[in-house]
Amino acid sequence: MIRIGIAGYGNLGKGVEAAVHNSPDMELAVIFTRRDPASVSPKTPGVRVASFDSIAEYADKVDVVVNCGGSATDLPVTTPKIAALFNVLDSFDTHAKIPQHFAKVDDAAKSGGHIAIISVGWDPGMFSLNRMYMNAILPNGSDYTFWGRGVSQGHSDAIRRIDGVVDARQYTVPVEEAVARVRAGENPTLTTREKHTRECYVVAEEGADKARIENEIKTMPNYFADYDTTVYFISMDELREKHMGIPHGGSVIRSGCTGWDLTTKHTIEYSLKLESNPEFTGSVLAAYARAAYRMRQNGESGCKTVFDVAPAQLMQESGEALRAHLL
Repeated sequence: MIRIGIAGYGNLGKGVEAAVHNSPDMELAVIFTRRDPASVSPKTPGVRVASFDSIAEYADKVDVVVNCGGSATDLPVTTPKIAALFNVLDSFDTHAKIPQHFAKVDDAAKSGGHIAIISVGWDPGMFSLNRMYMNAILPNGSDYTFWGRGVSQGHSDAIRRIDGVVDARQYTVPVEEAVARVRAGENPTLTTREKHTRECYVVAEEGADKARIENEIKTMPNYFADYDTTVYFISMDELREKHMGIPHGGSVIRSGCTGWDLTTKHTIEYSLKLESNPEFTGSVLAAYARAAYRMRQNGESGCKTVFDVAPAQLMQESGEALRAHLL
């Protein structure tokens, strides 16, 4: 049994817990939290909950730690710290900072003799892997990524920080015309506004200036200013009834050409439709936790990404079974 530790017990941590529960070769050994451990109630019967500050005490009790913190401020600090003590995975998703994060984690993992796999999820992660396959097969072409329709937790939080907003959900929505053009092999050059729209469902305080709130949303730099954005004001009851889930998904598409004169067109597409973003991401993390454990058993160390992991390492089944049933 692969002994799993979970660092952080929010939505993603709970998604990893469910994935471990459904993996016969894994067991959840401990959950590390910055909250009062007594206030955390896991679904796994009898699992220990410990303070994150005591994580070093569990070095001989855990095979792989899945770090479920946030990319903005937590993972850049905690993943290197954990990598010095354990095999570790994270879902670091700030694309521009991945090289810097990789270097720090690689140093820590090598110094501790451990395996770390960073940026595991669906984007980065599964979408990254498919982009690599697509580029290898169709070197003459263009990549397109469409996210949604799904809830953006970061954008929703940005709306909630506006004065007069009680709660909010923001959906990222692909522009269907743009998707159709890409699928048709047109290789269009698309602006940010042409690829996605944003829908905002907002619960305002009683008496709040809704016109001001709407304007603040639509003009918010880095979040909404570059998009066609629609704001709907709804009641808290409607928000709870219709918008409490965390669905997401999207497509990564490459359109390219082959042949002597590059005149034969091809389109490759990988797409996801997720009822629960954190549960799906947790399942990806659990599969790569299995790979991390096996890679360390084989004597490897240092930081890796999904590009460095052989697909067979993700599976419980033997090579013989995989060749018989999946190849």
